[in-house]
Amino acid sequence: MQFWVNQAFNGISYAALLFLLGGGLTLIFGVMKIVNIAHGSFYLLGGYVGVAVFTRTGSFYLALGAAAVTVALVGMLIERVFLRVVEGDDLRQMLLTMGIALFVQDLCLLVWGGDPFNLRGPAYFERSVRLGAFSFPILRLFMIGAAAVFFVVLWWFQERTRSGAMVRAAVDNPEMTEALGINVPVLRMAVFGLGAFLAGVGGVVGSAFMGIYPGLDFEILPYAFVVVVVGGMGSLGGALLAAIVLGLADNFGKALFPEISYFTLFGSMGVVLALRPSGLFGRA
Repeated sequence: MQFWVNQAFNGISYAALLFLLGGGLTLIFGVMKIVNIAHGSFYLLGGYVGVAVFTRTGSFYLALGAAAVTVALVGMLIERVFLRVVEGDDLRQMLLTMGIALFVQDLCLLVWGGDPFNLRGPAYFERSVRLGAFSFPILRLFMIGAAAVFFVVLWWFQERTRSGAMVRAAVDNPEMTEALGINVPVLRMAVFGLGAFLAGVGGVVGSAFMGIYPGLDFEILPYAFVVVVVGGMGSLGGALLAAIVLGLADNFGKALFPEISYFTLFGSMGVVLALRPSGLFGRA
């Protein structure tokens, strides 16, 4: 019994990290239709900035905020300078963001070197909460809580605010939205920055959870796209459910069938897409 509870908890905590990463991508790729191959680089950059700020200040939350804001500003700059000129051209977006991803990867390697880093975080992250015979690390509980808070805030923003309605209108009919006096380019830049912000948060949390190292951006990028595609393009609820399914599948797959762990992960994606090609909550 303890094995199953521990593995399920580990899977859900990993799902929280996947949602922070995939939730940002579902705004950029699923909502704004920007094919952003550099999203994993936002995660990597956020982790490195978080480690650098924490090393100098000793404050995990200052490192979290500084990294998230830095990555958001970088994302907005990339959207304004590079991606706006190739708007609507998926192939050019993909190639351009691939080049940006390689540039960011080499820049991080130049600045921080090739050694892996681990952000230790506050001392209480090393403790656990005991519930009967079970022990739950506080770091993993923090990850789950952070993902839950961001999901509620993003869902409220997207579904219950005027700004969220403007974003949905700009996606469905940008010409009409602009005719109503809404600055669509600025709106798109802000949403892109919000997606990069979430990736930066994920990078800091992930560096405390499993460390940060060169090449991690391209390792974790496929997971983010799987979360978006399985959950349904542009659906935050779908991204959350997909992250949970994939987190559990990945964790139990590695624990029970390590030789075919990638099959258990991507096989579940194949089953979902075979039954629902538009994803769990996607619009047909």
